[in-house]
Amino acid sequence: MDYVKADGDLSNYYPDFLVKKSESEIYVVETKGRVDEDVPLKMKRLRQWCEEATGAQGKIVYDFVYVDEENFRQHVRPGSGFADLLSAFRKYKNPGVAGC
Repeated sequence: MDYVKADGDLSNYYPDFLVKKSESEIYVVETKGRVDEDVPLKMKRLRQWCEEATGAQGKIVYDFVYVDEENFRQHVRPGSGFADLLSAFRKYKNPGVAGC
């Protein structure tokens, strides 16, 4: 998907994974080892894409989760499942939050 970078240039963003949780629920998963200045812009665009994709067809809910390495090491333990990941990683989920 396209997005506007911090320097104002148009660029393309390719998320890392898709997780099909059910026939009606698909998650776009973005993982980062290091955070750059474009991450908030990419996540804002991804949130927008999920909202638009969900609204355009109404059968499948698209959502996303952003997983950074530092928090992954702190919060994810052996035996954790995808639901645990979704509840632990909420950054960029709310449009009114700084950095979104």
